[in-house]
Amino acid sequence: MKKVLLPVFYLPPISWFSVFLREDSEIVFEQFESFPKQTYRNRTTIYGANGRLSLIIPMNHNGKRTMHEIEVSHRDNWLNIHWKSIKIAYQGSPYFEFYEDKLREIFTFQTNSLLEFNLNALRILQKILKTEKPYTLNKEYFKIPSEENYRESFSAKKESEFDTAEYYQTFSDKYGFLPDLSIVDLICNKGPEALTYLKNIQTK
Repeated sequence: MKKVLLPVFYLPPISWFSVFLREDSEIVFEQFESFPKQTYRNRTTIYGANGRLSLIIPMNHNGKRTMHEIEVSHRDNWLNIHWKSIKIAYQGSPYFEFYEDKLREIFTFQTNSLLEFNLNALRILQKILKTEKPYTLNKEYFKIPSEENYRESFSAKKESEFDTAEYYQTFSDKYGFLPDLSIVDLICNKGPEALTYLKNIQTK
């Protein structure tokens, strides 16, 4: 069983979940890295009516830079805005109604910690996917970790390194297939088939 080091993301992209759920791996989450800007740690990408839509969790700039110390800002009512954006984007998808109540739970969780928020969201997403993949949190930061390192493998700015097969998306008639969006996109469009889809993803 090989150990895999993963960053902790907000409603992670499909590719992240494909690595997280690998049966031959033991997952360790990175909580001591210096927080990098413009990554999936505090943003997710969904398929909106006008194409790709980024939902970004605002940060509370308190001078702390380590992932487990990062605080979210509650000034902009982002929980409500993000939930409404997801609902508008996916209410016409095949499975949104089926999972709506569970997905809404993600946005009722109150915490100042970005790490706690992301981990709670992951707990709910695992329930939806009917998987109980265990994980641990690392105890300190290593520039060159002993685990297989995925800290920089998922970029919000570059094309995905993972080969994700096309599936029906709510607005694909308008803009075509958009690969490697948030796991929410896969769940709402593929439903119970999402887990099988994730296990078949390969790197390019």
